[in-house]
Amino acid sequence: MAVRAIRGATQVDADDRDQILEATTELVTEVMTRNELTTDDVISVIFTATPDLTAEFPALAARKLGFHEVPLLCASELAVPHALPRVIRLMAHVDVDRPRSEIQHVYLRGATALRLDIAQ
Repeated sequence: MAVRAIRGATQVDADDRDQILEATTELVTEVMTRNELTTDDVISVIFTATPDLTAEFPALAARKLGFHEVPLLCASELAVPHALPRVIRLMAHVDVDRPRSEIQHVYLRGATALRLDIAQ
């Protein structure tokens, strides 16, 4: 087994609790599905949100999906001029038995613009 990091991001239309939870649920679900993971494979997840998102912690969506024993952390992104607004990012550390080249990073909604090279 090896520790791998999986990146992902999504964008919401507004600083709205329901939108943050819905988009984060979609993102976490896609990361888990595309990488054929269970919560037992996940070591930890770091969530970040751009400074314009304050209505809810993105990690709450993961808790609602069953990430009860997984350490989760939320942080704020840097307020960089001209950065894409209303973005939720994650970095999941997982314990898997596959090479780094087989890890699928997930960029959804407007966040596909962040990584056109790997967005699906």
